[in-house]
Amino acid sequence: MKSKFLFVVFFIILFSTAGRFSIAFAQLYKSDSPFAHTYSIVAYDSAAGEMGVAVQSHWFSVGTIVTWGEAGVGVVATQSFVNPAFGPGGLELLKKGKTPQEALDELLKSDEGREFRQLAILDSKGNAASFTGKLCIQYAGNIVGKDFSVQANLMLNDRIWPAMEESFKNSKGSLAERMLVALEAAEKAGGDARGKQSAALLVVRAQSTGKIWEDRLVDIRIDDSSEPLPELRRLLKVHRAYQHMNNGDLAVEKNDMDKAMMEYSSAMKMFPDNLEMKFWTAVALANKGKMEEAIPMFKDIFKKDKNWKDLTPRLLPNGLLKVTPEQLSEILENM
Repeated sequence: MKSKFLFVVFFIILFSTAGRFSIAFAQLYKSDSPFAHTYSIVAYDSAAGEMGVAVQSHWFSVGTIVTWGEAGVGVVATQSFVNPAFGPGGLELLKKGKTPQEALDELLKSDEGREFRQLAILDSKGNAASFTGKLCIQYAGNIVGKDFSVQANLMLNDRIWPAMEESFKNSKGSLAERMLVALEAAEKAGGDARGKQSAALLVVRAQSTGKIWEDRLVDIRIDDSSEPLPELRRLLKVHRAYQHMNNGDLAVEKNDMDKAMMEYSSAMKMFPDNLEMKFWTAVALANKGKMEEAIPMFKDIFKKDKNWKDLTPRLLPNGLLKVTPEQLSEILENM
């Protein structure tokens, strides 16, 4: 966030009656608005009951100012010369019963820099509205469709947001995956004219459970990278794997070792070289009495990192590892 005023100079060509032209300079109003020339999508998945917003830009940490969302309320993307207040302000207006279009109109009406803004709002029913100011840097535009809106400014060409629309409408999978596919389509079509630097992906429940930690389903930010979208895709895969790990941990708490084994195994299949995932899979196998499968796995882990061997006996007092003293010795011996 910039603390000082920005003065943006635009070149305006003025044509005379004689056919000659001169260049005049006009300054933008004083503003603390940070730049976030970018492309983004807000979207809704009725089957999964999810809303999301995703963005990529040639600007540091774009997710901290562009993407906003609250379970049971809606999601917002505020960009171009960003008015960050549009994020919480848009969500608050949705809470008061405003439609996305009404919320968007109210926010822009009170903003003297509206023609430099780009804004998209989507509610918990999938209704969407978006706006591209006349003074956004070209190429710029937006498309509102069923359960989504795509918007972009300062793009290399005018094919970016149509490519996002087409890819999202024809994509399959989770909402997070479909939004990421839309971002990748934008990049393939040309992307930000300046290049790429950061990206973000946020998914929340369309209906709140009242538990913030359960309602925010995906929250990934790439703040500074030469390849933000490949990194975002990599971390989305890691996120999914650790969802399985978390589900496995919950199953252990409930003494449901079959469920824990299934979840840990799913995570390990995604990242077979991840020692933590392999370790807890081995623990789940041992707790089910499958020592012939667990012991070789433990020994492979200990060989690669002896700290896991030091940790193993500590799991007995709290019941996380349920083996006999003889079985524990067998797990730890000859290492």
